[in-house]
Amino acid sequence: MLRFLTAGESHGPGLTAIIEGLPAGVPLDQRAINVQLKRRQRSFGRGARMKIEQDEVEILAGVRKGLSLGSPIALFIKNLDWVNWQDVMSANPAEIVPEKEEARKLTRPRPGHADLAGGLKYRQADLRNVLERASARETAARVAVGTVARIFLEKLGCRVISHVVQIGSVAVNSLDADYFKISELAVESPVACADSEAAGKMVREIEQAREKGETLGGIFEIICLSLPPGLGSHVHWDRRLDARLAAALMGIPSVKGIEVGLGFRGAPVPGSAYHDPIYYSPRAGFYRSTNHAGGLEGGMTNGAPLVLRAVVKPIPTLRTPLPSVDFLTKEPVQAAFERSDVCVVPSAAVVGEAMAAWVLASAVMEKFGGDTFDEVRRRWEEYLSYIEQA
Repeated sequence: MLRFLTAGESHGPGLTAIIEGLPAGVPLDQRAINVQLKRRQRSFGRGARMKIEQDEVEILAGVRKGLSLGSPIALFIKNLDWVNWQDVMSANPAEIVPEKEEARKLTRPRPGHADLAGGLKYRQADLRNVLERASARETAARVAVGTVARIFLEKLGCRVISHVVQIGSVAVNSLDADYFKISELAVESPVACADSEAAGKMVREIEQAREKGETLGGIFEIICLSLPPGLGSHVHWDRRLDARLAAALMGIPSVKGIEVGLGFRGAPVPGSAYHDPIYYSPRAGFYRSTNHAGGLEGGMTNGAPLVLRAVVKPIPTLRTPLPSVDFLTKEPVQAAFERSDVCVVPSAAVVGEAMAAWVLASAVMEKFGGDTFDEVRRRWEEYLSYIEQA
């Protein structure tokens, strides 16, 4: 069974992740992980923090000579901003400078953040104890973990890609390019949008929002290619792959809605036009002429591209804060302002890819198992052969 944990605060020494269950023999190069970490950082609309951090992963355990050992893998990403926060965030009380700690204390909860609910739940007088872990900074660790899963899937011939389809009021109407071309165009775009005209409008909308002290949300799409039918299961609610993918994506900060295939867009469509007719030919086997289901039926992959969309809300940290109430005095105040981004939709797409890759890699391991990658691949190939002959 694949599983992982992350630890670390936004302004702590760094982020740690432990991965358990990856079979031995998976080629892991930290440079490939760093490529994805930089994709998460370098998108238009990010804030000043990204000018400080230069995210790079250290593989501390579980890998030797570039290959996984089958033992737990430990990953670490250093927070370069730690030097500016050590006298406030240190685990050692002797290193805390009271005056600086007081200056950084947070008692004005921000609407839309975990501040108030977390402060009440964990009885924290300083809401920074909630903010630091609730921060989306933690998603850097998830990108590192998800890239390990991505590498595992790619060695089996699968691909996970994403692109942005909406930021603010600017949306992509339709794209004629195939998925691989969409991926190439999205990587070249400052907002990860494959439509250059829409991308230009998105950039201008972000610039206007920054000038007004506003933030913007949007929608990104994830596409997973070359998955065989049968990953996931229909037999129990918690084994349905669509439910697991939705949970993984909803766990990304600011994600507030998930679509599989047509999703919400299919609400006005009658059943005869919504569902994908099934055909068969000796050369292609079972196939569908459309993919409104998004590659998932009955909680299982059906062999078509897996297509997911996620809605990202606007970042709730605003330069012109909303009304709030001081957590300690209960007096009306303006919410606190912390250094923040204007738009994180392109970065959230990278996190979404990572989480989708993780869930899919977990489903592959559940179905095919094995202590070594060669075992997994052999069983994978045998299953593909069976599917072709069905």
